[in-house]
Amino acid sequence: MAVVTSRIVLSSLSLLVALIHCFSPIHCSNTIGKGYRLISIEESPDGGFIGYLQVKQKNKIYGSDITTLRLFVKHETDARLRVHITDAKKQRWEVPYNLLPREQPPRVGKLIGKSRKSPITVQELSGSELIFSYTTDPFSFAVKRRSNGQTLFNTSSNSAFGEMVFKDQYLEISTSLPKDASIYGLGENSQANGIKLVPNEPYTLYTEDVSAINLNTDLYGSHPVYMDMRNVGGKPYAHAVLLLNSNGMDVFYRGTSLTYKVIGGVFDFYFVAGPSPLDVVDQYTSLIGRPAPMPYWSLGFHQCRWGYHNLSVVEDVVDNYKKAKIPLDVIWNDDDHMDGHKDFTLNPITYPRAKLLKFLDRIHKMGMKYVVINDPGIGVNASYGVYQRAMANDVFIKYEEKPFLAQVWPGAVHFPDFLNPKTVAWWGDEIRRFHEMVPIDGLWIDMNEVSNFCSGLCTIPKGKQCPSGEGPGWDCCLDCKNITKTRWDDPPYKINATGVIAPVGFKTIATSALHYNGVREYDAHSIYGFSETIATHKALQSIEGKRPFILSRSTFVGSGRYAAHWTGDNQGTWQSLQVSISTMLNFGIFGVPMVGSDICGFYPQPTEELCNRWIEVGAFYPFSRDHANYYSPRQELYQWDTVAESARNALGMRYKILPYLYTLNYEAHMTGAPIARPLFFSFPEFTECYGSSRQFLLGSSLMISPVLEQGKTEVEALFPPGSWYHMFDMTRAVVSKKGKRVILPAPLNFVNVHLYQNTILPMQRGGLISKEARTTPFSLVIAFPAGATEGYAKGKLYLDEDELPEMKLGNGQSTYIDFYASVGNGTVKMWSEVKEGKFALSKGWVIEKVSVLGLRGGGQASEIEINGSPVSNQEKKIEVSSKEHTYVVGLEEEGENKSVMVEVRGLEMLVGKDFNMSWKMGINGAN
Repeated sequence: MAVVTSRIVLSSLSLLVALIHCFSPIHCSNTIGKGYRLISIEESPDGGFIGYLQVKQKNKIYGSDITTLRLFVKHETDARLRVHITDAKKQRWEVPYNLLPREQPPRVGKLIGKSRKSPITVQELSGSELIFSYTTDPFSFAVKRRSNGQTLFNTSSNSAFGEMVFKDQYLEISTSLPKDASIYGLGENSQANGIKLVPNEPYTLYTEDVSAINLNTDLYGSHPVYMDMRNVGGKPYAHAVLLLNSNGMDVFYRGTSLTYKVIGGVFDFYFVAGPSPLDVVDQYTSLIGRPAPMPYWSLGFHQCRWGYHNLSVVEDVVDNYKKAKIPLDVIWNDDDHMDGHKDFTLNPITYPRAKLLKFLDRIHKMGMKYVVINDPGIGVNASYGVYQRAMANDVFIKYEEKPFLAQVWPGAVHFPDFLNPKTVAWWGDEIRRFHEMVPIDGLWIDMNEVSNFCSGLCTIPKGKQCPSGEGPGWDCCLDCKNITKTRWDDPPYKINATGVIAPVGFKTIATSALHYNGVREYDAHSIYGFSETIATHKALQSIEGKRPFILSRSTFVGSGRYAAHWTGDNQGTWQSLQVSISTMLNFGIFGVPMVGSDICGFYPQPTEELCNRWIEVGAFYPFSRDHANYYSPRQELYQWDTVAESARNALGMRYKILPYLYTLNYEAHMTGAPIARPLFFSFPEFTECYGSSRQFLLGSSLMISPVLEQGKTEVEALFPPGSWYHMFDMTRAVVSKKGKRVILPAPLNFVNVHLYQNTILPMQRGGLISKEARTTPFSLVIAFPAGATEGYAKGKLYLDEDELPEMKLGNGQSTYIDFYASVGNGTVKMWSEVKEGKFALSKGWVIEKVSVLGLRGGGQASEIEINGSPVSNQEKKIEVSSKEHTYVVGLEEEGENKSVMVEVRGLEMLVGKDFNMSWKMGINGAN
């Protein structure tokens, strides 16, 4: 839930202002300074190198230059290089090391060696794959890839940009880029042109409560990282660059260069070498924190609405989903359950505790879960226990030694300071108290950019009610005056905040307000939601020792270690549907793989057709939730018969592939691999997919090709080279040696989902709740290249007690299986290798069916053996069938042989025990 109308910025105005901002002489000038000269560099005791830089010529544009800088360079791993530049004499603000644990550079002010002007003898610093080189006067540096000599980052000035600038409130540095580099990342924003960054669009990073319908505007999160994908001589290479800095910044990407303009902090660059996209996210999340393990139920479908006015409405929603036979795992409350919008309260009239507990007992027995919203603003109310305890513990952010006053849904509020250890303890206690009152299963933390309905220094008005109780509730009713008296409230460089160069304190906390230990909001603004997420995670984990589920609107570098994310207040429009894919894919790169958008749009009400198409996409978001605005008509999936049918189809498939999704969740937790991925993650050699944003992959092999435009009953899909099998009819295939675009039929209730060759996909029968779906028998779908005489496929499956805090093997309550299959010389073989099978055996899980796709020829399977025994020796009758594949684009066109699908049913192979199975395949009928 968020402010809807008051924060909407017209996209055309935003773009116009941003372009003026970028191309004005001041904001894009390359003559701000003459840069720095390197006066010394030598090895530091920790294996890095330390150098000192001296400004060449001072000027007053955006403030005074910092005279002497300290350079620290270190190869932290074989694939990660750090370049850290700060004031040589005093400590500057950095992202707190206790929030984002990482190596600390040597303390500033401590000179290395006998003289800071020692001779410069080192010319480059080489690592296993990344090489750091530099020029001394003016100082610039470059990062190269050892294996192919490519320059990845080069700050040497040219006609497009000038020298490095380092002032107290203005830092600027640029890099040149090759024209053909594909750049992704730099969020959070809504990118109308797709996931690939477009030159000369504004990219501002500063957390804001701005509706996601505003294109190319700084939104709820700040992720100053980009992935660079290049094809060098036909070979793909990916790397990433992180500027770890929480201060507001503009990033100007011009196609052949990229410039950072930052209003504080330090230059703290991390370069990760890849070279594959999956290598990049592995190396990146090894630095910022692996994505959080999610409970199994969180991968089910979620329903929410701002405007479930009483508990009876919520009960009806749950019952109506069941009647419509649409899967539902989690029911949510926006702030309707609260007493006067106040955190950690229940409305005694509309959500009486006794009735709520009875309802929760019923749904919990079914296996369903309950999640509620929580905003950071604590209502100023002397009779409110949460406020009383907060004041007693002195937990609020201060302005002039008093708690900073703002306005959100309860009216006047103060904001907790999550940088303060006392606040973290108080917050945990409040969550514990609320959990004892209402056994919630997760928390949704919203409005944590942080959002404020007012700006400036405010007081509670005398003689009038605030808010009045009339109107939408987001109009400022406090008495406020602007704060411009400090350079922190009115910095010399104006970032393009909210797309209109708004003041940095606009509709948020005053940037001269103070956190714990004197930290300014100016510096810590964009980590507010991150710090709240960490405190919330700690609190939830301590209550019952379960795996926490947290959904946060505001995110920062490292948030994925603790929380999921939804993309905020979108619209029920076709454009918002299209943009949702790009945003989702970006967050996978950011290390936040559990992500999705409000299905059918937050506001206004979508058309019936749009909601049909949206659930066909949203059923395959990693985080799949329908959510709507207070003022919009109801849009649960059962409200339209056609949407209900689309939901049963799409969510029905989701619930069958939950084992696969959960295994992807495990993979994300172990390696950072996104759950939803751009096509180029699996096909980096296929350059045509570098800009693809209308399709996506789940894992490496399951491709979603949805309808994203009104009135369409077919979709043009890009198929990378190979064989692709339709998941709703596995006899239908698309086969191409070189990759091609194909027009696919897509009637209203139909979504195209294809499985790629060389894959083994574990599935179950599905169900209406993940708990029941999880108890059903397994099946394996094995996809070979269509018609191949030889082939190989593999897959994996992770199973555990999904609410344990940790997701790992070795605890006696988890099992991991590798599946393998091959075809050759007319023989089909498949087998498994089980690690720690005890858990799976205890659940009694079995594989009941195997479907093998793409087998050459038209003959039948014969001489079937399971674990070395012929089928005739099996106690139960096993059924075997085969069907010939048909091709949308296929083997006839490619000049290959026909192929068949073979299914073996009636199996009872234990999931938790190694198995092997084989049969002979007749190929004499091949054409």
